[in-house]
Amino acid sequence: MMNLLFVLVPILLLILLVLGATVKVVKEYERGVVFRLGRLVGPRGPGLIILVPFIERMQKIDLRVVTLDVPAQEVITRDNVTVRVNAVAYFRVIDPNAAIVNVTDYNRATSQIAQTTLRSVLGQSSLDDLLSEREKINERLQQIIDEQTEPWGVKVSIVEVKDVELPQTMQRAMARQAEAEREKRAKVIHAEGELEASQMLGEAADVISKNPITIQLRYLQTLTEIGAEKNTTIAFPIPIQFLEGFSALGGSGRTAGAPDGSVRPVAQPEP
Repeated sequence: MMNLLFVLVPILLLILLVLGATVKVVKEYERGVVFRLGRLVGPRGPGLIILVPFIERMQKIDLRVVTLDVPAQEVITRDNVTVRVNAVAYFRVIDPNAAIVNVTDYNRATSQIAQTTLRSVLGQSSLDDLLSEREKINERLQQIIDEQTEPWGVKVSIVEVKDVELPQTMQRAMARQAEAEREKRAKVIHAEGELEASQMLGEAADVISKNPITIQLRYLQTLTEIGAEKNTTIAFPIPIQFLEGFSALGGSGRTAGAPDGSVRPVAQPEP
């Protein structure tokens, strides 16, 4: 009995080993790339895969989208500003055969290409472009990385620049620039308001000059506004023309009103 047990156990282990090398299960989001004696056969799956034991070998490839964090890179922009930039890339394998045959590790290779491309593209852009035209830079990064990973059977769908770290001196300079821009806009708005007000006053003066009665209405309105403040002093405006008659009562410097409204000296009678 013991001898029979010693014989059956190795046989069972051999059967299990053969079954493990023969029967494979590939999930829905995976593909199994099969090699027969080192020669590429092609992808199989999903489902149950039967292999020729010890002759065929299978390597699984995940077809789901992979999120790749691109480490922060020191970049010198076109206008000689040093910044630290990191990014994120989304890619997936569309050709399992090329992902296995054409590159050793497509994940690491894609990461390295993303890092070098990030430094290259941002080095050709200015700081203002990096801050204001982020979408164009993302599209350019995606296009360049996708072209370089296409022979590996990898499709890069999205590349996004996440954070841009500026030096402290540059941050203070940008803050001063933004403050100066706000002050500039405030002064321009104030000047435009003064110009508009002067134009309105000029139009009002033209209306008053054409209709003298309007100045009397303005006098009454001013009295109403003064009385609304509960003041004890009442100010009554008198037109300057009323004072021209009193100017002739002076001494040697007596003056009289001219027909055109101006004030002229009056000659003294000789003794």
